[in-house]
Amino acid sequence: MSTGTLYLIPAPLGNSDIDWTVPPAVRECIGRLDHYIVERPKTARQFLKQAGSALPLQRIAMEVLDEHTQPGEFENLLAPLLAGIDTGLLSEAGCPAIADPGAGLVRLAHQKNIPVVPLVGPSSILLALMSSGLDGQRFAFHGYLPVENNKRIKKIIELEKSSITSNQTQIFIETPYRNQKLLEAITNTCREETALCIACNLTLPGELIATRTIREWKLALPDLVNKPTVFLLHGGA
Repeated sequence: MSTGTLYLIPAPLGNSDIDWTVPPAVRECIGRLDHYIVERPKTARQFLKQAGSALPLQRIAMEVLDEHTQPGEFENLLAPLLAGIDTGLLSEAGCPAIADPGAGLVRLAHQKNIPVVPLVGPSSILLALMSSGLDGQRFAFHGYLPVENNKRIKKIIELEKSSITSNQTQIFIETPYRNQKLLEAITNTCREETALCIACNLTLPGELIATRTIREWKLALPDLVNKPTVFLLHGGA
């Protein structure tokens, strides 16, 4: 028996127009799948309903893969695929396996010769980089910076220095309710000529994408509290 295919299905970054962010071919794939690995079943079902799943939601099987899932559980999650069942992997928002716990599952799928098919959809990291005007040839994504203030400042200095020496765009994120403290730490720490892009509420109402020097940002800081935001830093820009 041949194995099933693992489809990596992007989800909208928030309550955006699904016609704007999810291509018809992806929705067609969603319409025929009846087995999923998801981060949160409730929001996954809402997305599948919005995407026009042709199957009754009660007929769709869902297994959970989140930050609490242990690597030892991946074998069980892949069992339906090894039995020949096509399966969709859904992140809570954006692209599966990018800043997401699904990466380990995808790696194991390759080891077991399970076909992996990435589908087109929104990635906040790439959308932010595309629209920043900063170097898109050399960049690094660092996820979350340290929460503790001294460690955070040390990391910001390290990223700025690395950006200058390597001519590399540094990309990072923060839990939305801590965005403002991170922004203040950046503007209080970095050189005034360093470029900072703030990409906030991507694909959502109130979207803000702006690249300015630290000197310019200090004149008027935006309110980023509880707004999903990607920060991009380039010390040599």
